[in-house]
Amino acid sequence: MFTEDFLLGLLRAKHIVVFTGAGMSAESGIPTFRDAQTGLWEHYDPHVLASPSGFLANKALVWGWYEWRRMQVLKAEPNAGHLAIADLMSYSERLTVITQNVDDLHERAGNRGVTHLHGSLHKPRCFDCGSPYTFPVGIPDEPAGSRRLEPPNCSLCNGPIRPGVVWFGEPLSSTDWNTAEKAAMECDVFFSIGTSSLVWPASQLPERAVLHGAKLIQINPTPTPLDSKAHYHFKGNVGEIMPALVTSLAEIF
Repeated sequence: MFTEDFLLGLLRAKHIVVFTGAGMSAESGIPTFRDAQTGLWEHYDPHVLASPSGFLANKALVWGWYEWRRMQVLKAEPNAGHLAIADLMSYSERLTVITQNVDDLHERAGNRGVTHLHGSLHKPRCFDCGSPYTFPVGIPDEPAGSRRLEPPNCSLCNGPIRPGVVWFGEPLSSTDWNTAEKAAMECDVFFSIGTSSLVWPASQLPERAVLHGAKLIQINPTPTPLDSKAHYHFKGNVGEIMPALVTSLAEIF
């Protein structure tokens, strides 16, 4: 599957960026945003569940839905692809992980300093003053998404606690975006994994990397707009391809 020249090129890279999307977490059994709207939530418009105005109009509905999603994540495990990406650190001088996912599976797999462009389910904050909120320790017995659930209140200003994700109409964190953009422009190799490459502005990162001289490697089971731009395209699941890649690197390291 991997040529010797390809593998040696990875080993010579001084900085590798791994950029992941919903397909990465889907292999751990976590539904994508649109998949998560089936069943109990199929009658709700995305803007009801993922916008500041939707939250203010129905806090219990929105908070309950995101708590349901968080419970799914807490019960999921990093897949073989997550673990292989963490192992890739052993074969690169510098590895940067940038994700559009709002779970913590990369961190639990062993990656450090992951940049979450779209926020995190695990870092809620006050809607009014922005103060961070810490969840109680442990996993509730019942998934919260089976009912409406009133959000807790901020201990500082008594405002409602909101999910720590980026909603429609909200800008990305400037700190996270600047970190991601800088890494894309400085890297030698840029992996685009499990992402449709359609969500702006995150979709700019692979092209930004190519413009600055990086080799673009895409891993995806379905076609994307990056097909014509990638230097290497591996069609399939990351849980199969990334472990095979790391094994091949180990054999010639």
